[in-house]
Amino acid sequence: MKLAIYKEILKRLQGREREEFSAIAQHYRVSLHTLMSIYSQDYQKKMKKTHQRHHSVEAVDDYFQRYQARISPETMGTVLLRIAKEVDLAPSLLAKIILEHHLALQSAESEPPSRSYVNQLLKDPCQISDPVLANEVQQCILNDCVYGPVVDSIRHSVGFEYENKLKRTLEEKGITFIGEDVMRAKGYDKTPDFKLEVPIAVDGHVVNWVESKASFGDELSHRTYLRDQFWSYWNR
Repeated sequence: MKLAIYKEILKRLQGREREEFSAIAQHYRVSLHTLMSIYSQDYQKKMKKTHQRHHSVEAVDDYFQRYQARISPETMGTVLLRIAKEVDLAPSLLAKIILEHHLALQSAESEPPSRSYVNQLLKDPCQISDPVLANEVQQCILNDCVYGPVVDSIRHSVGFEYENKLKRTLEEKGITFIGEDVMRAKGYDKTPDFKLEVPIAVDGHVVNWVESKASFGDELSHRTYLRDQFWSYWNR
């Protein structure tokens, strides 16, 4: 994809609802999966920039007070979703803030809840003792397309799927390789998904290893993967 088209897509996605994504994908002739990946990466950058503002003591108190003031039989399951939209925060991230604050108030005289315990409750909101809050948290998780345990599971599944797809392609092409498990057994400290037993040439470049990434390759992700993984493979 040309950089100009990528930037144009980002502009078109600003302030759009998910229901409009299909039309945008068709206009630019890209798959909906590609469009969602572009959107997710851009949204995550935005959330990182505003993290401190949303997690300040004043903001947390404000969000929790809004939540408590709006809870009623008529609004059940929608309060946190509406607040998330108002403050421009991912629903799952807001649910985590409210849940942590709720648990902290319950255990005011003891240790604050551990991160693992909070994550456990987010994965299974039925374990939350307050049924109203449990419902609110569950709705946030189910309606979040970028963050939360449901999205994490999908992302992990897609990554595994594309890694298997790459493996089948290498096998179909008769390209011999060793996988991560074999490399670890041989003592490799850095392991790409597949190391080719015999290098191949692609567009005039020698390829020794292949790493599968089931996400859109924007400029930031390329720089991050180069720093954290690819240069260490290349050096070895």
